[in-house]
This record gives sequence, structure tokens and C-alpha cells, in this order.
Amino acid sequence: MPRHKPVLLEKTIETLQLKAGEIVVDGTLGSAGHAKHLAEQIGPTGQLIGLDQDPVSIDRCREILKDYPQAVLRVANFVEIEKVLEELNILRIDAVLIDTGFSSDQLEDPERGLSFERNGPLDMRLGPYAKVQAKDLVNDLSQLELERIFLEYGEERYSRSFARVICESRELKRIETTFDLIEVMAKTLPKGFRIEKGRRPRHQRHHFATRIFQALRIAVNQELEILEKGLNLFWNRLNYNGRIVVITFHSLEDRIVKRFFREKKDLGEGILIHKKAVQATWQETKENPRARSAKLRGIQKL
Repeated sequence: MPRHKPVLLEKTIETLQLKAGEIVVDGTLGSAGHAKHLAEQIGPTGQLIGLDQDPVSIDRCREILKDYPQAVLRVANFVEIEKVLEELNILRIDAVLIDTGFSSDQLEDPERGLSFERNGPLDMRLGPYAKVQAKDLVNDLSQLELERIFLEYGEERYSRSFARVICESRELKRIETTFDLIEVMAKTLPKGFRIEKGRRPRHQRHHFATRIFQALRIAVNQELEILEKGLNLFWNRLNYNGRIVVITFHSLEDRIVKRFFREKKDLGEGILIHKKAVQATWQETKENPRARSAKLRGIQKL
């Protein structure tokens, strides 16, 4: 059974304010942690459109949501919402949820290469839509290109050092696995510093590879570009008084959502549901550490 816990679930339901019979889109189905509750809110007369670019996630969710006939699931990236709605003969939607995190099931699958705690292929693709793997980037891009990705998508202060050591090491041996990359990056650490692969010292908040893995994953899946495009597409299909809720997990995503919502507010097209981003309570972060970095923002269309 999936071990994924949906973050900010109560706040999500409270912010969306779904009603029976409405049409809601879960653009990032994951393990249906939020979707099951959305389906309950809209009831059998409503419709839940669940999208995920990962076929494995969709198969998993079909079983989880088998008792909810109002749930229609599609293997699709949420930027394909226009195509999906046309296939379903739906013109407008009442609500949208985007959770930009990936599920625990994906994180714990070593074949995904998403975690530095597990050895596996340096892949990082969240679905078949991404054609380039992380190993292609680290082995083929120039030092300057890698440095830009690490700095722009990972906000890594040591981007230059990590890019340099990767380029030097790949001349001797291709970097194929997550632990290959960890081993290469460890060469930049201070002399005498020792750390086991996939683990971090207790005094460190982050593993030294955290931001690099984030940067590569974002680059592989074009996450920032897709988020920005998706917000515009959903907005155009949203009914008046309809709501969009987005849960993000790092500042780059949150910045895009914050800017988009503010632009709609300034144009008089929408109203912010919360003045500031909503974050998890201490109790939720204790029960679900993944919620620690989560931020929720919502907007209502006028």
C-alpha cells in the first residue's frame, strides 16, 4: 500500500471550498492522497479529473479510487489539460489543485534515481514525457551549463565547484548512478570530512547533494516552465468564482505561483484567498516531515 501522506490536506479542502456536483482537476494525482477527499467533497454528481504523467501512479490510483465513479483518470502532464477537457467534452472547470511535490512511492523507488539515499540509475524522470535523463545532463553538458543549472534551479552556492569536479571525473568514468554522483561530489568536501553515501551528519540540515539533485530533477522534467504554462491554461478554463490551489516545496516554484496570483489580483481578475502562503503546523511536520517546506497559495477568479 502507498505510504504517501498528503500535505496540508485540511487547508487544501478548506481553501478549495468544493461543492457537490462541481468539476475539479487534480493536476498532479500522485498517490491520490488529496484526490480521494476531493472526490468525497464533490460527491457522485460531480467529476474529478485526475492527471499524472506517471503511468505507474495512474495504475495505483485506479485501485485507490475504484469506489469513486466520479473520478476520471488520465496519463497526462497537466499542461495537456486542453486536450483532456476536449476529450471529455468539458468546457469549464470549477477548481484546480496542483501539488508540485512527488509522492513518497516515487522517492523510495531506486529506479527513479530521485533520492541520494538510494542507489539507482541517475534517471529522475517523473514520467515518459521527459526524454532526457539526469545522467545525460551530468555527462554531456559543459561545465558552464551545469553551473547555470545548479545555480538557477538549485540555488547552490558551490555550483562552480560541483560542476568542475563532475566534468573532471566524467573524463575518467561516466557518471551513471545516484551513488556515482554522490561519490564525485564528495571530492569537493573539506579535507578530512567523511560521510556515508546517502546519509548526512546530524549537525547538517541538508545533505550536501540536496540542491544538486533538486536542480537536476527540475531541469530533466522542465518543472518551472510547465508550472507557469499550466497555471495560465487552468486559469483560462476556470469558471468565475472558481478556485486554484497550488502547493509548492521550494522557493523557485512558490515564486512563480506568487507572481502569477498577484498579477491576476492586480488586474482585478482574481482575489487572493490567503494574504500569505499557508504552511504546515508543527504537529503536521512532526507526523509528516515532507510538509516542512510546503507552502499553499490559493486564488479565486472574479
